[in-house]
Amino acid sequence: MVTVTSRLDRIAVDPGVVHGKPRIRGTRVTVQVILELLAAGESIDELLSEYDELTRDDVLAALEYAA
Repeated sequence: MVTVTSRLDRIAVDPGVVHGKPRIRGTRVTVQVILELLAAGESIDELLSEYDELTRDDVLAALEYAA
């Protein structure tokens, strides 16, 4: 049996922060920005080097949220 652990608790939606767009909790980095950068061809490692406040699990949470 495979156990799947959700990372969705890393996603926050607050109408008073970044116009209520889903973002990584504790940051102003939106799920949309992460997805756009990945879609443009940036690797997760490149993204993490640009955004020091993000972790690999944050990026995976954005992907899980989008799915």
